[in-house]
Amino acid sequence: MIDRPLRLGTRRSPLALAQAEEARDRLCAAHPGLAVEIVPVLASGDKVLDRPLAEIGGKALWTKELDAWLLAGEIDFAVHSAKDVETLRPAEIAIAAVLPRADVRDVLVGVDSLEALPPGARIGTSAPRRAAQALHFRPDCQIVSFRGNVATRLGKLEAGEAEATLLAAAGLERLSQSEVGTALDPHTWLPAPGQGCIALECRADDNTTASLLATIDHQRSRLALLAERGLLAALGGNCHSPIAALTEHRPGELVLHAALFSPDGAERVTATLHFPEGDPAGPAELARLLLDQASPKIRQHFEG
Repeated sequence: MIDRPLRLGTRRSPLALAQAEEARDRLCAAHPGLAVEIVPVLASGDKVLDRPLAEIGGKALWTKELDAWLLAGEIDFAVHSAKDVETLRPAEIAIAAVLPRADVRDVLVGVDSLEALPPGARIGTSAPRRAAQALHFRPDCQIVSFRGNVATRLGKLEAGEAEATLLAAAGLERLSQSEVGTALDPHTWLPAPGQGCIALECRADDNTTASLLATIDHQRSRLALLAERGLLAALGGNCHSPIAALTEHRPGELVLHAALFSPDGAERVTATLHFPEGDPAGPAELARLLLDQASPKIRQHFEG
């Protein structure tokens, strides 16, 4: 046990702080007597809200300030929504723990179903996956950009800037707002890779912190997250790449479902693969199956 509080870095948004509090509570429960200090950091992604994330630097805008503080020793570990962590991470930083995965589904807010939207309705989202998937099912609809935290996006909807929006069920649950909206069937409307997972990162050479965090690592959730991140890495996508994935657990194996879309939703390819838990060849093979089916219109957004 270390003789000072561990410093946990987090973004300042209400959801990020709720995730930090969950991480702190789990770690302190596992190590009675341990103190954890939450250190909020204003992330670049929280400063610029009028443009899609992919246009202003991608997922690194959620992590770069925390990475800098972590590598400088200002904090001991950081908490992230795993779906917001870029696929390629600095070698000096390691995912030390993944907390038990929450609900992976997306929630539709504003109407009870996509079918219930009126012709030409506006759907508010800035996520390429959600936009492409919405247009795939409702090509008559329009996508309008929604950035900001959960309260901001719900406020935009209330103000009439769109007829519907999409949010993560896990985030609503962590904010005690599970009553909001209608959860979508994850087999029909696939979630984002990593959705519902909280990842805790520390310096790769910080064995003390890594050992403490290892006690709250949820192996089942880690295996699923690593499989989905392995798929992303093999696809070579970026923040503009519309990809959806869902992991199911079977005894001794994972079943990974995935879909790639053209940004306008007009084209979609899907594939499913069963492979042993922890086998990195499985996600790579699934990526190959998807890209082999994909037209140039889809493939141009992947393969680096």
